[in-house]
Amino acid sequence: MNTTTASPSSAAASPPARSVWRPPEISLRWWPVFLRNLLVWRKLAIPSLIGNIAEPLIWLVAFGYGMGALVGQVAVDGVKVPYILFLASGSICMSAMNAASFEALYSAFSRMQVQKTWDGIMNAPVGLDDIVLAEMLWAAFKSIFTVTAILFVMLGLGISHSPKLIVAWMILAGAGIAFSSIALIFNALAKSYDFFTYYFTLFMTPMMFLSGVFFPLEQLPSAVRAVAAWLPLTNAVALVRPLFMDQWPADWWLHAGVLAVYAVAAFWVALALTRKRFRG
Repeated sequence: MNTTTASPSSAAASPPARSVWRPPEISLRWWPVFLRNLLVWRKLAIPSLIGNIAEPLIWLVAFGYGMGALVGQVAVDGVKVPYILFLASGSICMSAMNAASFEALYSAFSRMQVQKTWDGIMNAPVGLDDIVLAEMLWAAFKSIFTVTAILFVMLGLGISHSPKLIVAWMILAGAGIAFSSIALIFNALAKSYDFFTYYFTLFMTPMMFLSGVFFPLEQLPSAVRAVAAWLPLTNAVALVRPLFMDQWPADWWLHAGVLAVYAVAAFWVALALTRKRFRG
C-alpha cells in the first residue's frame, strides 16, 4: 500500500525576512542611548574639546594670519573680504565635518564592534534603529559643541561680529547631521579601524580642497567646479560664508536642500547597511 507523507497542516510557514530598506522604526528610546554617550563623554569633555578645536585653530592662525598677510583680500561674490574671514568661514564648516565624522566613525565603531556596547543595549527594549539614530544625533552634537567653542574664539579674535552668526550656528548643526549620517555608512561597512583610511583619503581630504575652504571655487577648472558644487561641504560653506560677511546667502534654498538630501538619504543607507550587518 502506497503511503504519502504530508507536511503537518499546523506547521507555520517561516515569516519572510523583513527588508533592510524598510522605513526607520524610531521611538523615544533613542534618548537613553544618547544620554549614555553623554554621561560617558562627560568624564573626558575637556581633553576632547581641546583636541577638537586645537587643529582648526592652528589652521586658522597659521594660514589666516600667515598666508593672509601675503594674500591680503579675497573677492567673494564681488565683495573684497580679508583672507582670514574667508578662511574662518570655511574652516568652521570643515571643523563641523571633521568632528561629526570622527565621532560617527571611530567612537561609534568602538561601541558597535570592539566594546559590543550596542549588543548590550539591544538586550534592553531598545531597537537597532533607535541606536543608529542616537549615534547620528550624538555625533552631530559633538560637532556643534566643537563649532560653538570655535565660534567663541573667532568672536574673541574679532574675525566677525555679524548677528547672522546665530543662523550660521544652526546651519552648522544641520551640516553636522549630514556628515554624521554619511560617516555612519562607512561605519556599517567597516571591518576594522583601517577601513576608515579610505573615507578620509578618498572622500574627506579631496572635499576639503574642492569646497572653497582655502581658496575661491573660481580658481578650479569648470569640470571640477561642476562636481564640487554638489559636495555637502561646498553647500555648507556657501551658506555659512555670507553670514560671516553679514549677508544672506544667495540660493539658500538650493544649498539647504542639498544638505537635507544628504542627511536623509545617507541616514537611510546607513540604517539599511547596519541592519544588514546585524542580520548577518
